[in-house]
Amino acid sequence: MTDQGSGSEQPADISEVHDRWLLVAVAGALSFVAMLDMNIVNVALAGISAGLRVPAATAQWAVLGYQLPVVALLLPVGRWLDSVGTRPALLAATSGFALCSALAAFSPSVSWLIAARIGQGACGAVLFVLMPVLAIRSVRPELRGRAMSVPATLGPLGAVTGPAVGGLLLDHLGWRWIFLVKIPFCLLALAVAWRAMPRDGRLRGPDRRSVADAALVAGGVTVLLLSLTLASGSSAWPALALVAVPPLWWWLRGPGGRPVAGVLRAAGLLRAHGAVLALAVGFAAMHYVVALHLQRDEGVSATATGLTVLAFPLAMGLAGPLGGRLADRYGARPVAVAGAALTAVGLLLLVPLGDGWSPPDVAWRLAVAGLGMGLNGGPTQALVMGAAPPDRAATVGSAVQLARSLGFTLGPALATAAWGLTGPDSGVRAGLVLAATAACLAVPLLALPARAPAGLAESAPVAPR
Repeated sequence: MTDQGSGSEQPADISEVHDRWLLVAVAGALSFVAMLDMNIVNVALAGISAGLRVPAATAQWAVLGYQLPVVALLLPVGRWLDSVGTRPALLAATSGFALCSALAAFSPSVSWLIAARIGQGACGAVLFVLMPVLAIRSVRPELRGRAMSVPATLGPLGAVTGPAVGGLLLDHLGWRWIFLVKIPFCLLALAVAWRAMPRDGRLRGPDRRSVADAALVAGGVTVLLLSLTLASGSSAWPALALVAVPPLWWWLRGPGGRPVAGVLRAAGLLRAHGAVLALAVGFAAMHYVVALHLQRDEGVSATATGLTVLAFPLAMGLAGPLGGRLADRYGARPVAVAGAALTAVGLLLLVPLGDGWSPPDVAWRLAVAGLGMGLNGGPTQALVMGAAPPDRAATVGSAVQLARSLGFTLGPALATAAWGLTGPDSGVRAGLVLAATAACLAVPLLALPARAPAGLAESAPVAPR
């Protein structure tokens, strides 16, 4: 490894760096748990409404109370994490996540539950940003593809398996167990992190400037997400979305947003973030349209629909480790491009979806798309995090997570809009065309790299000793 005059201390011999795969496993497990919470509560809303004796609309805040702070705080959390130690931040966020899960499980009232979920979402935002940073810093640069494939695969798997896991717990144990089931994983992660992670700094609170930035970003993103959740039931959502522009613009042009935009431009990462957003839109739109079509138009049972769409995460889980190994051998970019192309092929095969298609007809096409997403996830994350300056890894990681989260939210909203514009007869095809188009767009975004300055070459930070 050559010295480029950065002034940072480099190890004399890369063989002295020890790969900590146990910490990579912790990153994967916490990514799975944090993403699981994005969807697992959806199936329990009726039970929460009945158990706490509140209207269904109020119970919905058990979901929004987690999702909104997760997405709204990602960028401010990323900048803050670049100035504190990884170990104390991970221990604090995991402990807070577990504590808020317990508080939610034993909620005596809906206000208690919503407050616990907001705290859980704030801790979840920290975990989302930290996990790729932890994974890539725990191994040597030449193994980063395999390392990044673990959280990049397990995180989305948590999102898509959430409803199935939640349904089982709801049927057999009750809605409170939906919050309790994650606590053992958090405790195990805490034990491993306490023993295996090197001490690397202290935990400091954010300064006033960071709090102001967080307020601007959180306000803008919250309004944007609320407008998207109203897209299917109100024609006023575009006007509400415009309200999100001023605070986000003020932040982007201020001292908090300029460094974030600057590091993304300097490292040549804007196209890669666009690809992450596009693939997330395609996946979410497809998942929404296929599930709705099978149950509403084809009369397929909820169980059969769940098993059909399970083909996507199963294929993704199988391809994830392979994508990491291929990225380490052939380079992250070509494998990421190939994965995006295969995802686009799978979604394009779904476009002719029509009457009479059986669940197996849909399942094998979903499996093709899932294989592509599995191949793409780890290499894309390694490509982005490897190009990040070592002292801005959390900032870049937070931007990736925000792009993915916005894509997951935009997908169903855009599919609903396409369905409404084309009418009930052509709505399914319009939604699937939208999903396939988004996935196709990701291919050139990944295939055409932007030129980065010499000091920001695609090299990962060295692993901690």
